[in-house]
Amino acid sequence: MSLPEAVRLGVSPLSWINEVIEEFGRDTPAENCLREAAEAGYAGVETSRKFPTDPAVLTDLLDSFGLDLASGWHSGRLAEDGVEAEMAAVADHARLLSAMGCKVMVYGETAMMAAGDPLDVGMSARRIMSEGDMPAYAQRLTDFSHRLIEEHRLRLAYHHHLMMVAETGDEIDRLMYHAGPEVGLLLDTGHAVAGGVDYTRLIERHGDRVAHIHLKDVRRQVFDRVRRADLSFNAGVRAGMFTVPGDGDLDFGPLARFVEDSGYAGWLVVEAEQDPALAPPFPAVRRAHAHVTSLFGDGQ
Repeated sequence: MSLPEAVRLGVSPLSWINEVIEEFGRDTPAENCLREAAEAGYAGVETSRKFPTDPAVLTDLLDSFGLDLASGWHSGRLAEDGVEAEMAAVADHARLLSAMGCKVMVYGETAMMAAGDPLDVGMSARRIMSEGDMPAYAQRLTDFSHRLIEEHRLRLAYHHHLMMVAETGDEIDRLMYHAGPEVGLLLDTGHAVAGGVDYTRLIERHGDRVAHIHLKDVRRQVFDRVRRADLSFNAGVRAGMFTVPGDGDLDFGPLARFVEDSGYAGWLVVEAEQDPALAPPFPAVRRAHAHVTSLFGDGQ
């Protein structure tokens, strides 16, 4: 079984080192993550807080394990700020991604989240953008995306995400409707389902906008408990609501068919925000690699 020629399979360092819950992977060297990612068969990784940000240093580090950089997350604030401020904020990160040969940049909207620590309050506390404010926000995103392409040769991949501006299917639809074609969509299977929308609906409506794909599974019983108790996003991660493909309740067959039938060219990135002490990363990502590759070719 093999992936289509223009598709590569990567893995997020989140299985080893969490970006927000600092004790998850606090004592894990970047080299451990990269060695195990390579040994599990992956072609690349996304950025991590433990990776160097000098392109030459990062290139040498990744080359030593035979890995490429797939992309990296940028915490954007266009829901509240202007395009010029966002271009200044993203400059160093965008230069790094471009120098590393990346084609897309992951954009997560971190403005207009819940008050206080937005990932440590109940998920019902998230702020919702009004329908009237969405067109202007989408225009800022479009202008920013155009500048990102023009100045850094990177396409924006907008990450729909729990607790953020675009969480539900209707919110994603409105954003994609009002935003120009410069704004690509990051399809995250886990965040789609957790946001109340079957990811196949996003493929049907916005398949031509998909610029990057995160393969995340969901343990539905755990997530349902998190929602019923109105726990925080971080509490849900600690409880194990997310996991790697093949270890939860999602069917990734439709995703594989979309990749093969649409001619998608880019990265599939296995991603699971879990406690590495409860879900040892190497066996988890190795099983995920086998599960994902089994979906393609003769494995379907």
